[in-house]
Amino acid sequence: MDLKGKKLILASNSPRRRELLSGLNVDFCVDTRNSFEESFPEDMPHTAVPAHMSRGKSHGFWRELEEGEILITSDTMVLLDSLIMGKPHSREDAQRMLRALSGRTHEVITAVTVRDRNHEETVADTTRVSFRQLTDAEIDYYIDTCKPYDKAGAYGIQEWLGYAACTGIEGSFYNVMGFPVHKVYDELIKFAGF
Repeated sequence: MDLKGKKLILASNSPRRRELLSGLNVDFCVDTRNSFEESFPEDMPHTAVPAHMSRGKSHGFWRELEEGEILITSDTMVLLDSLIMGKPHSREDAQRMLRALSGRTHEVITAVTVRDRNHEETVADTTRVSFRQLTDAEIDYYIDTCKPYDKAGAYGIQEWLGYAACTGIEGSFYNVMGFPVHKVYDELIKFAGF
């Protein structure tokens, strides 16, 4: 992908986001220095939280952007009914989340903010994911082998649980991994032209 000489910065620690952005055949660097405190107003609609967090990460970037730089930030949320599932804090927390997702359909919402010195755009994508019923032994096996403590909802769709238990996906698979690459590509085309 030709960014017409512009420098792309990915402000994310996620190895999955790095992998997916690399799939667009674009050069980028990673810089995660940030001052944003990850929180949101209690009365905020749940579906608006990822966009709020993504914008916050963008504006919390540690320095002003220079001319010709494009910054990408992102946030992913797992939503089961009206319950937000973040990253699990412990093994017990991961077990609780996976038991709740077992045999159910949930939503994964990822927002991405693309910003340069003069423009800013936040886009979001929603994917519905269904799991078959999981046994406690399967949940424990997954947690022990994949240690999903850095993942919203305590799972990675590209890991064992996705292979063994996902019965359906409605929407972008890559969005569930944490990066709606098709939307990122559309935004980068626009930003390369500015």
